[in-house]
Amino acid sequence: MADRNLSENSRRIARNTVLLYFRMFLLMAVGLYTSRVVLRSLGQIDFGVYGAVAGVVTLFTILTASMSGAISRFITFELGKNGDRLKLVFSTAVSIQLLLAAAIVLLADPIGLWWLNHKMVIPPDRLVAARWVLHFSVLSLVVQLVSVPYNAAIIAHERMDAFAGISIFEGLGKLLVAYLLMVSAGDRLILYAALLAGVSLATRLLYGIFCRRHFEETRYGWKLDKQLFSEMFSFAGWDFIGSGASILRDQGGNQLLNLFYGPVTNGAWLLAAQVNSTVQKFVTSFTTAINPQITKSFAAGDKAYMMELIFKGSRVSVYLLLLVVCPILFNTPFLVNLWLGADSVPLHTVQFIRLVLVYLLVEAVSYTMITAMLATGKIRNYQLLVGGLMLLNFPVSWLCLKLGAPASCIYWVAICIAFCCLSARLYMLHGMIGLPVGRFLREVFLNELCVVLTAMAAAWALSLLLPLEQAWGFLVHATASVLIAGLTIFLLGMNKAERAFWTHKLLKR
Repeated sequence: MADRNLSENSRRIARNTVLLYFRMFLLMAVGLYTSRVVLRSLGQIDFGVYGAVAGVVTLFTILTASMSGAISRFITFELGKNGDRLKLVFSTAVSIQLLLAAAIVLLADPIGLWWLNHKMVIPPDRLVAARWVLHFSVLSLVVQLVSVPYNAAIIAHERMDAFAGISIFEGLGKLLVAYLLMVSAGDRLILYAALLAGVSLATRLLYGIFCRRHFEETRYGWKLDKQLFSEMFSFAGWDFIGSGASILRDQGGNQLLNLFYGPVTNGAWLLAAQVNSTVQKFVTSFTTAINPQITKSFAAGDKAYMMELIFKGSRVSVYLLLLVVCPILFNTPFLVNLWLGADSVPLHTVQFIRLVLVYLLVEAVSYTMITAMLATGKIRNYQLLVGGLMLLNFPVSWLCLKLGAPASCIYWVAICIAFCCLSARLYMLHGMIGLPVGRFLREVFLNELCVVLTAMAAAWALSLLLPLEQAWGFLVHATASVLIAGLTIFLLGMNKAERAFWTHKLLKR
């Protein structure tokens, strides 16, 4: 029976991963195309203004991000242990999000306006448009907050077909926004923010309709169970350190760039963030499928299976990312010019994208470890140490910029601190779930390091021999880089049993 359940779980993870990868490739194409259209339609200044102003609103998710993580964890955990209070968990979660949404409206709009009017570097003739961007961004954030419990329910039930379908609808909505922006004659910056808010609202309605029809517990009624409220806030209170530090690292760095280098640099940051989100989907499409199994296996007390998922999940995350990062890293100038047009690339864009790819490789090692940590629910000491390290991103970046460091320093700081956080996670998870640190370092980290360095060295050597500024040079190098990375993963990244499995599969075909 146990073997059958394990096989069913593996098939479910594989099926859900395929669905999420289909979603990813479609959204990746849509996202990259819409970024090009939006940049050309708005221009570098307005594009940067949007990135900076929307980033101010995103900073306020510091107040809500930890609760969003708590909601996802509580719903998935309750399903994993077949608990009887699933409907109560969901209704309490929605009620909490409604209260937080009201708080965001009361805080983000006035504080954001003050920051915009008195601190940000915005061209005077774009201040009115920037204020409208702020208002519509607040509306979009409120809608997204209320969507969190519905999104979490779909993922917890592992209905990735619905999750993928609704995400694709959202992506196509943004494609329509790009088209309307291209043909409009009014103030395109205001129109862009308004239309994005409309897409968020339509997506929220779809989530609600699907959940109401398929999951009985999502038929919302106003409930705010005191005990559950206390449990969620206790969890979220400590998770606030880590999630708040992540937001402060990203959006705080965005605001620092505005203060020290102006809105054009915000445009480069926004484009790097787009690449970050797009490339990261190659991993999150896999981890979104595997994360519920990690949480459910912990809830069911199946520690051995959880450890297997953590180890394999970390390796697969890094290797999937390597297959994408390797060709992009050495061909960034060509790809950026192809993507945006040589005359539309904001200063620092190429450098920002390369650094964000390196950062993603470092962070990918920890994705499954973070899920395991959240599954325990006992996160206070972990967040004090790891979250405390992450909080250093903002002040250290500010100090570096104040001393005259280049704009790219915010990424170098993030990469250095990411390595420190990885060490801290290993130390904390050893005590929290008995993670065997020595085994993890041997079987996972050193294995990943060897594969990444070997593949990168080979791709770098090849780049010296080819004219990467020409289309044929790019095509040869990109194809060879993927093949080199794949061969390195097969020879160095897999153990004997895994190589035998894939050899059998390939020969069978």
